[in-house]
Amino acid sequence: MRKSFSQLAWLIGAVGVVLGLVNMLTPSASVGNTFYFIAATQLAICVVIGFFAHRPDPRTWMVILGVALFTVAGQTLADTSLPDETLRIVSESFFLVVQILLASALLLVTLRRNGTAILNSLGDALVVALGAWLLIWIGLLQPSLNIAGEPAVISALRGITLATSTIVLFLLVSLLFSEANRTPSIWLLFGAISLSLLGDFLFALDKSGHASVSDRFLNAPYVISLFLASATFLHPSVRSLTHRSTTRQRQPLLGRLVLTTTALVVPLITIALFDPRNQVDRVIRAISLFVLAASVTARVIQAVRTNARTQAVLVKTAQTDALTLLPNRSLMLKHIEEAVDNAWRTGRVPAVHFIDVDRFKNINDSLGHSAGDDVLVAVAQRLTNAVPLSAIVGRISGDEFVVLEPDSVSDIEAMKTAERILECFREPLALRQGDVFVSASIGVACSPATDSPSPEELLRHADAAMYRAKDAGRNCIALFDASMLERATQRLTLETALYRALERQELTLVYQPIIDLQLGDVLGFEALMRWEREDGSTSSPAQFIPIAEETGIIVPIGAWALIEALTHLRNWIDAGICPETASMSVNVSPRQLHDPQFVSVVSEALSRTRVQPQQLWLEMTESIMITEPEQALAALRRLNTLGVRIAIDDFGTGYSSLSLLQSFPIQRLKIDRSFISGIADDVSARSLVKTILAMSDALGLDTVAEGVETARQLEALIDLHCAKAQGYLISHPVAPEQMRNTVISLEKFSQWPKYSD
Repeated sequence: MRKSFSQLAWLIGAVGVVLGLVNMLTPSASVGNTFYFIAATQLAICVVIGFFAHRPDPRTWMVILGVALFTVAGQTLADTSLPDETLRIVSESFFLVVQILLASALLLVTLRRNGTAILNSLGDALVVALGAWLLIWIGLLQPSLNIAGEPAVISALRGITLATSTIVLFLLVSLLFSEANRTPSIWLLFGAISLSLLGDFLFALDKSGHASVSDRFLNAPYVISLFLASATFLHPSVRSLTHRSTTRQRQPLLGRLVLTTTALVVPLITIALFDPRNQVDRVIRAISLFVLAASVTARVIQAVRTNARTQAVLVKTAQTDALTLLPNRSLMLKHIEEAVDNAWRTGRVPAVHFIDVDRFKNINDSLGHSAGDDVLVAVAQRLTNAVPLSAIVGRISGDEFVVLEPDSVSDIEAMKTAERILECFREPLALRQGDVFVSASIGVACSPATDSPSPEELLRHADAAMYRAKDAGRNCIALFDASMLERATQRLTLETALYRALERQELTLVYQPIIDLQLGDVLGFEALMRWEREDGSTSSPAQFIPIAEETGIIVPIGAWALIEALTHLRNWIDAGICPETASMSVNVSPRQLHDPQFVSVVSEALSRTRVQPQQLWLEMTESIMITEPEQALAALRRLNTLGVRIAIDDFGTGYSSLSLLQSFPIQRLKIDRSFISGIADDVSARSLVKTILAMSDALGLDTVAEGVETARQLEALIDLHCAKAQGYLISHPVAPEQMRNTVISLEKFSQWPKYSD
């Protein structure tokens, strides 16, 4: 229904434009009168339909009243040869009342739609209205005062009416330039009133004697105006005509500039071209020019002040965190720079505290981002209350805060402040979702006056110290020293090189055999990764694997390792180096299990290498079962469906429980080397291994002992009936091309202890 009314409104507006053009092209007065009668009639009909269909705000009917009266006035003015002077006075008076009501209605609409925001457009509107007034006075009003035989009352009424028309123009331009969104009914109303003012201008031009305007040109603007007024009341948006509107995203700045400049320049040119006719004309021109100049000056002052306020708001917004209203990174760097610059004069040691909320991601994931925002706001308040009054608290990103202590005198005082900051997190944060406990890792860096680092360097030092605090177990404080920066630099260098290691073929795999302890046969192999860089240096897996997991590059590296290991296994089987049933163990990280493509990668690797799924063991640590177990469980079950088997690596060093072991699709436990190292001499270690073997047997799991390095350890494992083992005693990890010799040497090894009865 709304769409139908909208289409009908625009159709009526289009019909009005067509009839107006036809009216201008047709010299017959009867045609113009007919069109005018049609326009007035359908206006009345549309007003009634619009009222019952859209139920607009009652205040809107002030607009309707003004336009309706304007219609009657236009019909009266259509007869330009009224003989009776009284009727002409009544006609002019009536038209003046119409203009007053129309101005009142526009004022109501403008104020209701914009509120106090309309003040921003009043200056431009006043300039336009005053410019129009000067043109009306010079071109229309002043000449009409000298028309012979024209009664003074009629001339005065016409002058007041034209002056009121400038007020209507002023309000109309204010509505057009306002910040409120312009609905279709606003545009239609603007067109209707603009055309009516054009008709008034042509009528006044004809009466002043400056030009003779034909009735068809006088009538056409009124006809189109009435049709547009009808469309205004018929369009569904008339319901919100006097409602407060939303602000436009893009303001008509260019249109304002063009219109106000024209309204200022044209009257000045007109005044320069036409001399004053008498003293009254000269006085009115002077007063009008003074008011116009004052308006322009006031508008310029308003624009400058508004621009200054806007610039201040923009600067503050650019340097302030929107959530906590604390200084952001750029502003904190300025504060740090100022503190460092003043340090040499004051003898102070400015201190920067870099604070990271521990495990903030868990709060967002469990309670939602709204609760996370509440936590950040509460943390900001806690920090502000905990630090000295001279300190500055800022939020530089996410859950990272910075406290600048410009008046610190030593490292000791800075550490005391850090302890107070840490202490403020002991009490829970009261949120809408309930009480939440949070902790923080704090890095402290000081700027001695003798060797002042740049603000960026000082902040980076505090950041490096914060990471040291995290590595130390979180919820603690670390003071920066040079070794931290060196470590951070090395880590960055290692991270950058790791991104290119795969494409440069710097990564290789070595393999350690897994032996059946009863028979001495090679049952399988574990693939271990090595990294030898172009410069000849090597990095241990303990160095680069955690970085690969953190950056996500472990996903492509893991995919490469998987297909590389299975390819070598297939080559060994085809070459007769190992039995057809030999298996390959490949380590996987939590990041790989969370990759939605990982199962497909495993399936493709098995297919390309023609290795049976049951020959592949994927080894993971116990931590996978603790952190996000549901995601890991889903991936492991899909892998089990393929036939791939799962092993828990380094078993006994994590926090896994029997319930998790039962729920996860696990087929093997690999006993960590820390238990095997003491099994020969330490009764406790031997008891633990025995317990693990018994538990594994009860759960129906395969068992492999890692890190076997001595014959006594091997004998102890055989005594405990451990089935499989690997370690340096059996074989060091070897390159693929050395595997034939390694397997042959193991087959010739005749000193395997046998199971005792």
